[in-house]
Amino acid sequence: MQDENGQIALTHSVSAGLDYASIGPEHAALHDSGRAEYVSQDDRAALDAVVRLARTEGILPALESAHAVAEALRLAPTMAAHDILVVNLSGRGDKDMGILARELHLQGA
Repeated sequence: MQDENGQIALTHSVSAGLDYASIGPEHAALHDSGRAEYVSQDDRAALDAVVRLARTEGILPALESAHAVAEALRLAPTMAAHDILVVNLSGRGDKDMGILARELHLQGA
């Protein structure tokens, strides 16, 4: 993420684990080789994904993983019934309860 002068741009994410503007060399190589595609989801989509996964599956994902869930929710309707979509939930959402309570206006959380 760069500004118009090529300097590192400021970032913001509701997820502290995603609030940085760089990637490692492995991800850069995967992107450059065409073996990986990187997309983004905004905070609202990630928060909506947390709520949907919690209500439908009883899983409270970490906010970092919720961004991937949001992308899966966007992609799924475009896929054929026999296609397989895997989402890795790499963290627990209980660590994010303070943020979730604030952002989702939860009472008593």
